[in-house]
Amino acid sequence: MIFNWFTYRKYPDFWKNYLKSFKQKQPKSIEETRFVVFDTETTGLSITTDRILSIGAISIAKNSIDVADSIEIYLKQDEFNTETVEIHGILKDGNLKKITENEAIKQFIEFLGNAVLVAHHTAFDIEMINAALKRMKLPKLKNKTIDTGILYKKLANKKDKLYNLDVLCDEFTIPKHDRHTASGDAFITALLFLKIISKLKKERTVHYSDLFRTSNNKGLI
Repeated sequence: MIFNWFTYRKYPDFWKNYLKSFKQKQPKSIEETRFVVFDTETTGLSITTDRILSIGAISIAKNSIDVADSIEIYLKQDEFNTETVEIHGILKDGNLKKITENEAIKQFIEFLGNAVLVAHHTAFDIEMINAALKRMKLPKLKNKTIDTGILYKKLANKKDKLYNLDVLCDEFTIPKHDRHTASGDAFITALLFLKIISKLKKERTVHYSDLFRTSNNKGLI
């Protein structure tokens, strides 16, 4: 306990505030929950050697996307991979305002708070954020998470196949504007999340806890 107290004292204020936010009573309904849908663009697919180039995030509350409650961050590039520029279009130099990785993570955590994190194929984006936190000597994210790919499997009643974002955009007639930008993909994923929830509700009663359930015995699967 003494060690934990000294460790806590060393944390920067933004992280202390982040931890405190989880002590607040959390809503237990989909409508009352603040969801933060996010995406990262990176120099590659390695958690250890690649770095985040940009973070885009937008919130959902009361079944609506809140464009005013969003964030778009570009990071200075110490690592640069010319092969991935064709995908995300972010150059090492350019007119975009870029900030350090530490400042970017700070801004993202302050925006995120205790919201439920949503992303498509969530694991990679979260691990990239956690890797950056580790470099800052901070713990991993504490937020609950939802993967829209897994959520769609609950709707389609399929277990093994992976569904990429382009395929699901076509199925749900979601325009693919700004595809492969962090903010663009975050907005597209937010639309997808709401459409999946809406379709699920037409088929059955959907509870807050169902969004996180993975057991075959009950719930949405």
